[in-house]
Amino acid sequence: MNQTNPSTHVAASEKPRTGGEALVAALADHGVEQIFGIPGTHNLAVYAHLSSYGIKHFSPRHEQGAGYAADGYARHSGRVGVCLTTSGPAILNAAAAAAQAYSDSVPVLFISPGLPLQHPGRGNGYLHEIKDQSRAMDSVVAYSHRVTSVEEIPLAVAQAFGAMTNGRPRPVHLEIPLDLLDVEAVAPAVAPVPLQPAAPAQRLVQDAARLLAEATKPGIVVGGGARHAVQELTRLADVLGAPVITTANGKGVLPAGHPLSLGAGVHHPAAADFAAGCDVLLAVGTELAPSDFWIGPLKAHGQLVRIDVDPQQIITNALPDVALVCDAAVGLKELSEAVSGANDTAAADGHQRAATWRERVQEDARNEGRRYLDIVEGMAAALGENGVVSADSAMACYYGALSNLPGHRPGSFLYPTGVGTLGYGLPAAIGAKLAAPDRPVMAMHGDGGLMFSVAELAGAAEAGLSLPVLVVDNGGYGEIRDEQVARGDRPLGVDLGRPDFVGLARSLGCYGLEVPPDGNLADGLAQAITDAFTVDRPTLILVREPQAEGENE
Repeated sequence: MNQTNPSTHVAASEKPRTGGEALVAALADHGVEQIFGIPGTHNLAVYAHLSSYGIKHFSPRHEQGAGYAADGYARHSGRVGVCLTTSGPAILNAAAAAAQAYSDSVPVLFISPGLPLQHPGRGNGYLHEIKDQSRAMDSVVAYSHRVTSVEEIPLAVAQAFGAMTNGRPRPVHLEIPLDLLDVEAVAPAVAPVPLQPAAPAQRLVQDAARLLAEATKPGIVVGGGARHAVQELTRLADVLGAPVITTANGKGVLPAGHPLSLGAGVHHPAAADFAAGCDVLLAVGTELAPSDFWIGPLKAHGQLVRIDVDPQQIITNALPDVALVCDAAVGLKELSEAVSGANDTAAADGHQRAATWRERVQEDARNEGRRYLDIVEGMAAALGENGVVSADSAMACYYGALSNLPGHRPGSFLYPTGVGTLGYGLPAAIGAKLAAPDRPVMAMHGDGGLMFSVAELAGAAEAGLSLPVLVVDNGGYGEIRDEQVARGDRPLGVDLGRPDFVGLARSLGCYGLEVPPDGNLADGLAQAITDAFTVDRPTLILVREPQAEGENE
């Protein structure tokens, strides 16, 4: 992911600035235009300067929501998201969002004040005192860094952006001792680190190209690490005639309408059979992680080529025959040039192979998500090819929308894959909507997950966001209920009743309505979502999922 519009050179300033202003100036120098956070006693010296540097602020109702919103902003825009909290419990509230961003390789900068420089090491009961919040955050992000002077702040920001925008993007936490925020000092600006997309070793490119050129049944698996490589991936797939299947985070990298697209969802049995039947499989920007495959590790019986910017990840979960450690766009481009026109027979057969496997994958997807197909049909009709869905970790999302909702472009299906947090959908949709105010953006939730972040409806209403929030209500934690039943256990703690979500939305300043599941659900839902895109606030749209026999009301 690249941070857009940074200064190419930032002149050093000799004017003394407070630590709070030095931080904000450094963020502005790195192209930051939007921050998500909640002001508190210890970060007011930062808030005092946001407006004068042209940085917009969104106030969520919980710091976890701020982290998810920054994540959604980053996933959709390709820019670094920024979450600003106060010290102690506030930054810990955001820790789950930081863990999710780390798991899914999303560049989010988490910033918080810390205890004063001379604070007693064993503590003394200071307000918001945490034993070691930097170490706590360091356990869930790429790294956490505590600065020790005002002069260091611009350097620390530049280092964080350099880490997040070069190589594998992962979140960083920056802690600034609160007593530095009001201290004045000369803090020379530090220019953004130039982007340096990693290039592969040419010998290995030739080895990979030879395997792919000789393949008669090539295939490609694509993850979120290729979201910026749409043209390069499309060209190579066309040259090879290689069908392409994507993970959840790779959804839309090859548009759903492309004749070589098998869609998203590598967990389907048909996807496993497809991979096993390829004589050469190319995996691009994907961890090949258990959280993607669900039913076991990748079954690659042929030879495996991997492209990944992370040299550790490229040998994790599956050992490749050829490993290209490089930026996905660079590696795909060089492979395309090396194999161009090398295997006309495979290219000619590719569309037929893709059509056969696509039907098998889609059949698996329809069977898995059959109870949600009308819902997904209504969503697709309202969203068109330009829409964005921010999905929660809910049955309607991963069984219904993940594989059955067409993906037309990268960054249009935001989903918390690895850590699988609940409550992600709504705040991440807020972030995506602020990143792309002219695009139709909606959130998709189950009833259980919505309650983790339902308060964020108030912030979205206050900001006047035209945001449909679809809630598929199955009366509780449906997935966990099913797992308890499968174990032979009596369901316990999973039946949450059915709150008045429509009334709750209205009480938070939103519109709310229910679409009955009987009649033509797809048409009714499509109209409700379409209408919600045109109004001046969020609209909660409730669909009650019919319960299977034996489930509690």
